[in-house]
Amino acid sequence: MTVHDVAAVLPGIPVLRDLCRSMAMADAVLNPDDEPYYSFNAGWSETEELASMRTGSGDEFDIVFSSAGAYIRGFDHESPLSPYHRDDVPAPWPGVVDTVPAVFRGLVSEPAFTDEDGTPVVTVCMWRQEGDDRWQAGQIDFPGGHPDPDGSDWLFGLLADPTPEAFQAFAEDYYETAVDIEAVRHVYGLRPLDHSAVAGLNPDASYDDLVAAAEAIGYPLA
Repeated sequence: MTVHDVAAVLPGIPVLRDLCRSMAMADAVLNPDDEPYYSFNAGWSETEELASMRTGSGDEFDIVFSSAGAYIRGFDHESPLSPYHRDDVPAPWPGVVDTVPAVFRGLVSEPAFTDEDGTPVVTVCMWRQEGDDRWQAGQIDFPGGHPDPDGSDWLFGLLADPTPEAFQAFAEDYYETAVDIEAVRHVYGLRPLDHSAVAGLNPDASYDDLVAAAEAIGYPLA
């Protein structure tokens, strides 16, 4: 599976934005005291929102939502497409960001998405301009022998399968705890966060402590 397979199944921008907010809110409830796995910043800039994933092991993705559309970049540190697999100067794999349109071009070199030398930290990239009918990605000559050469399959698994059941399976495996499916459905439905939903996801979490997180995400509160 490659970026082109993921691009073919990703939902449209409004649905993806709602999904990212839901995932971030559910993650904030499940893991209120540590760095989030999934996060959403509704005020990343005056004109942009940012959805992110951080594994804590160097793997990550970011999605920038703006009036222009949405830009996605992901990084799998074990991918053969890593810019650090070159023998000379690190650089993105040919085709990954070469055809990013001008409206998103500045995000390729955005300091939050590059290393200290300005190299884009990216193995997979997609974009969709407002009004487009599909997600786009560059033409890439992928190395053979890798079932997920750019990391797009596992990085964006929950975006390609936008169901509460998929998130429940992820959360129970990652956090090693039972997760109430009805509570996940509540959050995935963007219904206002209430005490019942919080208790269903994490009986030890405090609703009052999650108000600030919900406001940062732009998630509705009861």
